[in-house]
Amino acid sequence: MRVGTIPVMRALQYGAASTSSQERPVSDVRVIIQRDSEREERVVTTGTTAADLFAGERSIIAARVGGELKDLAYPVKDGETVEGVEISSEDGLNILRHSTAHVMAQAVQEIFPEAKLGIGPPVKDGFYYDFDVARPFTPEDLKAIEKKMQEIQKRGQRFSRRVVTDEAAREELANEPYKLELIGLKGSASSEDGADVEVGAGELTIYDNLDAKTGELCWKDLCRGPHLPSTRLIPAFKLMRNAAAYWRGSEKNPMLQRIYGTAWPSKDELKAHLDFLAEAEKRDHRKLGSELDLFSVPEQIGSGLAVFHPKGGIVRRVMEDYSRRRHEEEGYEFVYTPHATKGKLFETSGHLDWYADGMYPPMQLDEGVDYYLKPMNCPMHNLIFDARGRSYRELPLRFFEFGTVYRYEKSGVVHGLTRARGFTQDDAHIYCTREQMADELDKTLTFVLNLLRDYGLTDFYLELSTKDPEKYVGSDEAWEEATETLRQVAEKQGLPLVPDPGGAAFYGPKISVQAKDAIGRTWQMSTVQLDFNLPERFDLEYTAADGSKQRPVMIHRALFGSIERFFAVLLEHYAGAFPAWLAPVQAIGIPIGDAHVEYLEKFAEAARKKGLRVEVDSSSDRMQKKIRNAQKQKVPFMVIVGDEDMSNGSVSFRYRDGSQENAIPFDEAIAKIVKVVEERAQV
Repeated sequence: MRVGTIPVMRALQYGAASTSSQERPVSDVRVIIQRDSEREERVVTTGTTAADLFAGERSIIAARVGGELKDLAYPVKDGETVEGVEISSEDGLNILRHSTAHVMAQAVQEIFPEAKLGIGPPVKDGFYYDFDVARPFTPEDLKAIEKKMQEIQKRGQRFSRRVVTDEAAREELANEPYKLELIGLKGSASSEDGADVEVGAGELTIYDNLDAKTGELCWKDLCRGPHLPSTRLIPAFKLMRNAAAYWRGSEKNPMLQRIYGTAWPSKDELKAHLDFLAEAEKRDHRKLGSELDLFSVPEQIGSGLAVFHPKGGIVRRVMEDYSRRRHEEEGYEFVYTPHATKGKLFETSGHLDWYADGMYPPMQLDEGVDYYLKPMNCPMHNLIFDARGRSYRELPLRFFEFGTVYRYEKSGVVHGLTRARGFTQDDAHIYCTREQMADELDKTLTFVLNLLRDYGLTDFYLELSTKDPEKYVGSDEAWEEATETLRQVAEKQGLPLVPDPGGAAFYGPKISVQAKDAIGRTWQMSTVQLDFNLPERFDLEYTAADGSKQRPVMIHRALFGSIERFFAVLLEHYAGAFPAWLAPVQAIGIPIGDAHVEYLEKFAEAARKKGLRVEVDSSSDRMQKKIRNAQKQKVPFMVIVGDEDMSNGSVSFRYRDGSQENAIPFDEAIAKIVKVVEERAQV
């Protein structure tokens, strides 16, 4: 009897509560159903599937058995613990999206029979699939593919898992060259290029899409699974865009065509996601950078290498000046280092061993000596520390630099200012004694969080990255001490602390500050990283109180990550409407008529003497157009003057939201703007 709801009491009828499985009828299977912290024991008949165990629970779309994800068609075995996978869970969303990727690939091959299949993994908020086709997909193609997907979804085709040998897979997929390459990767497929969704270390499987009524094969794909039971269980999806992509992410491989899509457990969730994307698009720093004349990335200079225009330069300078002042208050000392160095320095630091792929190629100078653009500032800061003898009395020693670095990012990952090839880090390196380490880490993290709050970010959580047991330097004892110290320092902040097991770099554990912006996106901001490696490599020493030579503890700290990236984060966080202290133009004078221009020029002159950035629009445009222009440029204060204002020695303020404040005395108006700027308030 295949019944999925027999309670544990049923087992007593067979005496199973007190006898071994050998004494029960052979058709009986005892399983444990795990629901959060609750465990329910059931006795079912041989052949019962995971679907039977969760009959009637429409939100369950797969199962986790012994820690492994399985299709609902999986026949449970005696003694197994089975947990239902909700469609809205992280695993459930990945299964939904991977199943939708299969439906998309089937649709593409029905419309374009010559298309060859690449890889189609789930990704954050969606999925993609790569195809080798004769020409790039057009917007009209995407509409036709989406329509075909809807037809396939309504047919309710069953996803059916089938184990195959390597030889059988090669025979079945003889016309799919990229799948044949993946078969050869069995046991070494990477998650970085999505190949691990197709093949793993164990048996090969093909998923057949079968007609719901006849069971006839409609389509098939090499895949590890699991999948939804049926295409009908895909609630809501949409194709988003297409792009070119190298096969398996390597520029040495053929260029394929990639289609991105998204899928959600309900139409409401799909709509909410699309609304979110529309808002994010409005805030895209690349779009705002152009509209507000802040920065550009000229083709003549190269991908990932931005130039800041005068208005963007003002914002950047204000950001840097405030940061400099706060660092000076915290006891940091400013240093400066060159942009290039002999390769020997990066041999000493280990960067040429660990990071060569992320560095620009060497330049051969001075009769064949290799010089590199620096990807990091830390080796040079170590040379400054080592330039003379150091005493324990000098520690902690805090070096700080706005240091420009260069990293060779692949063209496919370069993205505006957030992923660039040349950028300036607000980089600090702290050298202290082991006894000072805990206090210094505490001060550093507190300083980091407070400074980020000053720029308007307030919603944080912390991530603690710990040792990768396969890749680390230093003793286990040192790692344990450092990790526990970081944990205690993080917990003192009263913020959520998320573990990142094995996520630390080889040279020490770290805390990362994750910040949420105005629309809920998470950005990794600051990092505080302990380093056991570089002090050893550079043989750094200080003289202790007893005259002995000791090795300093080294702490890496990047607060913004990079100026460019932080600029982009703030630009998107504020949607271009910077608070007045950061705004490139803090106030703009708008005369009602030409007769009021001179009065506004005097206002602007007086305001500039107070350190404010004020302009006057004396163009021939009508007043309403001047207001619209100022609103488009997101100027915090529009200072409007007419006859009555001139007679009364006052001005009127119009704000970005359209509200207005009239008859403000001349000096009081300037003082009000000054106060808003000093308080770093938003208006």
